[in-house]
Amino acid sequence: MTTMPLTSAHWGTYRVEVRDGKIVALHPFERDPDPSPIGPGIVDVLEGPTRITAPMVRKSWLEGGPGTDGEKRGSDEFVEVSWGHANRLVASELNRVRREHGNRAIYAGSYGWASAGRFHHAQSQLKRFLNCIGGYTGSKNTYSFAAAEVLVPHVLGTFRQHVDETTCWESIASDCEFFVAFGGVPLKNGQISQGGTGAHVQKAGLWAAHEAGVSIVNVSPLRSDVMDAVGAEWLPLRPSTDVALMLGLAHTLLVENLQDSVFLDRYTVGFNRFAAYLMGETDRIPKSAEWAAEICDLSADAIRALARRMAARRTMISVAWALTRQDHGEQPFWAAIALASMLGQIGLPGTGIGFGYSAMNNVGLNRRQINYASFPQGSNPVRDFIPVARVTDLLESPGTRFDYDGKSYEYPDIRLVWWAGGNPFHHHQDLNRMRRAWAKPETIIVNEWCWNSLAKHADIVLPCTTSLERSDIALTPKDPYQVVMDQAIAPVGDARDDHEILRGIAAEMGVEEAFTEGRSPNEWQRWIYDISRQQASQQGVEMPSWENFQRDGWIKVPLPDSPNIMMEAFRADPEANPLATPSGRIEIFSDTIAGFGYDDCPGHPAWFEPAEWLGRTEPDQLHMISNQPRNKLHSQFDHGSVSRADRPLGVEPVTMNPDDASARGLTQDQIVRLHNTRGACLAALNISDEIRPGVIQIATGAWFDPDGVTCRHGNPNALTLDKGTSSLAQGPIAHSCLVAVEPYLDPKQNPAGS
Repeated sequence: MTTMPLTSAHWGTYRVEVRDGKIVALHPFERDPDPSPIGPGIVDVLEGPTRITAPMVRKSWLEGGPGTDGEKRGSDEFVEVSWGHANRLVASELNRVRREHGNRAIYAGSYGWASAGRFHHAQSQLKRFLNCIGGYTGSKNTYSFAAAEVLVPHVLGTFRQHVDETTCWESIASDCEFFVAFGGVPLKNGQISQGGTGAHVQKAGLWAAHEAGVSIVNVSPLRSDVMDAVGAEWLPLRPSTDVALMLGLAHTLLVENLQDSVFLDRYTVGFNRFAAYLMGETDRIPKSAEWAAEICDLSADAIRALARRMAARRTMISVAWALTRQDHGEQPFWAAIALASMLGQIGLPGTGIGFGYSAMNNVGLNRRQINYASFPQGSNPVRDFIPVARVTDLLESPGTRFDYDGKSYEYPDIRLVWWAGGNPFHHHQDLNRMRRAWAKPETIIVNEWCWNSLAKHADIVLPCTTSLERSDIALTPKDPYQVVMDQAIAPVGDARDDHEILRGIAAEMGVEEAFTEGRSPNEWQRWIYDISRQQASQQGVEMPSWENFQRDGWIKVPLPDSPNIMMEAFRADPEANPLATPSGRIEIFSDTIAGFGYDDCPGHPAWFEPAEWLGRTEPDQLHMISNQPRNKLHSQFDHGSVSRADRPLGVEPVTMNPDDASARGLTQDQIVRLHNTRGACLAALNISDEIRPGVIQIATGAWFDPDGVTCRHGNPNALTLDKGTSSLAQGPIAHSCLVAVEPYLDPKQNPAGS
């Protein structure tokens, strides 16, 4: 018997081919013109050797109790236990930590992309449960763009809203002439979107702009950051120098009187103070094209010519989210906003500024913003938090104070970590340092479905289902397609969904009713849908009944009446539609930020030399860019067939310029060792002139597999620097990283054992 249930994921919607109770294939949704290959990567690992099919407890922890041999996490054996035993262990440990140390000693990291489902959202499930027992220490912001999340609201009043309302591709095709992409338009990133993806639009949007005659400039060390077919001009600047280039462009506009003074006067505040910085009045260093050229390794003439073209044409500035993930990552977005303000085209059709075209499929996707309901997490009584990328600092240094967005806070003393729906051994930097800190908590609990690095470094592993083993609904304001997620197969082994896992523990702790409110998972899903349907109706969108939605499997929300243009209302009438900034206008200079007194983040956009960059290197060092993979979402399905097909030698590929390879005597497909003082990883060499000299590129997402300080699979976060962007946002700076590359000592040996 063969069935074809429907499912949705962050990377696409699929028809699941099930034959005699087994999933044999995932087929692209018929409405998707550019389906992602990521989905089928799950098929061969659902019941493979890496699947966790029963609750497991680390042997030393089970025998010795909490705090036993934390340094053995990652190498210790595991013992299978029953669900009843696991529930009692977790409940007892939670009660002990709460009684002896308080709820602030529980850290619920759970930074996650586990499922596109609106109900089976692991992070929401865990946090609701913990709120039922008194709360937890949490985190703020994201690894994707933490620096922008904190900075941009001071400048534009909000960040997330502007990302959601970024000017659509249709408007760019009809009204833009010149598209300048700092960090490119990486279509591989645009495969995904939080909460589900119905139809991929990034490739078609970029192609439509090209077909309409829009000139495209790719400002990136990687030519591949814009697809070849559109013939983009490539400006291969040094990594981590985008701010210097933007300042050189701004200086050119100013000295050649090309700025839009009318726009600056009406819509911004603080330009004069920024202009003084550009002219060198504050530090005796004019930010001229010549100054920028020396930093960026581009010609001054090219910088001046670019500035003049931007001023003479209808121009869109796109800044990739990756620009925030470098030292002083607040500055690229602020400098880009200031540059776009000087051009005076913000709020006009097809022009202005966009935050990360093709960073996700929803950026530039013309769609209605509907406030769908979600699984309620409740209220967290614990006020403690950390910036998301400071988890190692948290575990290493309890009681230490840290700065964040104008205030000072203290790291609590974490005794128990619980992670569900994410993988810190993928997202975090300097994994060898994090692994040492990871040994300190007394207990680590993980909800996982496969034996990745996170599960191997836990004390209690609670086996959860995948989205194909449970029913759910994908309701997302980030995509017009809303999808029923049918259960395709029964749970593998003794796996349970996160809600059932937590319900069992809640029953053990006497809070089952508070956690479930007496609703089953199906009743919760209908409740979420009914509330969402009501809210959509209030916004003029009529959704079908629950029964019809379940019958048809998907709906498409009608498109908005007109193309979306970011900040259009503000442009039309800034008095009637002020920004949520102190001035109501764009704050090129922020008195608020200046008032924080941070040496590493002043009151206006500024250039800071990164901690590591090509302007200051040791002999033979290269700048490593560790960007998003094309064959998986973060580290999901790294063990699956799609990801494995890209690494026939068992390790992640690394791209290097021919000149750099020749200087090191390296050859195509050779196994090499990337290393610095923090660690090392192995990789298979790909030699290409599509990357500028002095730079290497290796995707993130390889499962961390340490042999000492070396990752055998090629996880670049064994080498990246774990430092905050600045005192303002404390975001990650993975892209400011220098490494050396050398031949692997035994290239005939298969380093990954696969």
